[in-house]
Amino acid sequence: MTRTSSRLAAHVHPFHSRDLDDVLAIEQESFSAPWTRRMFAAELQGNPFSRFLGAFCDDEMPPAKRLLGYICYWVVFDELRLMNLAVRPDCRRQGIASHLVRHAAEEGVTQGATRALLEVRAGSHLGQKLYLNLGFRPYGRRRSYYTNPDEDAILMHRQLAEHVQS
Repeated sequence: MTRTSSRLAAHVHPFHSRDLDDVLAIEQESFSAPWTRRMFAAELQGNPFSRFLGAFCDDEMPPAKRLLGYICYWVVFDELRLMNLAVRPDCRRQGIASHLVRHAAEEGVTQGATRALLEVRAGSHLGQKLYLNLGFRPYGRRRSYYTNPDEDAILMHRQLAEHVQS
């Protein structure tokens, strides 16, 4: 399925192992403790719950610039678990991350999910703001969940029926 973002011409669709180099480049630029190629490959090939979506711009861009951002999520029974979300630094604050989360929520609902869960770094104020603006609410904290640097995780959740309609 292809969807277009309203603020930036981006088409959202599943990404595949052929997109992994571009994903890893964004991952390295985005996180102090990035996922490795092996971690992404395990999600892509070995986890039946795992799904990946990418936001891609038009084919006239150089191949390394086509992938604007991505999301990894799991659908496990009635839960959508947002596992990883990143947008290229030069494309941030244009609605791509919100678009990817909304699209993942819609996909989750079609697969039977009724709520969404995630963890976000306590120090990631922009990340928390993104999720709050999407209707997620904090419900707990995991002490020292993240490394490099050691940091707590803020646990957030949202009912999906509300999420998809917003």
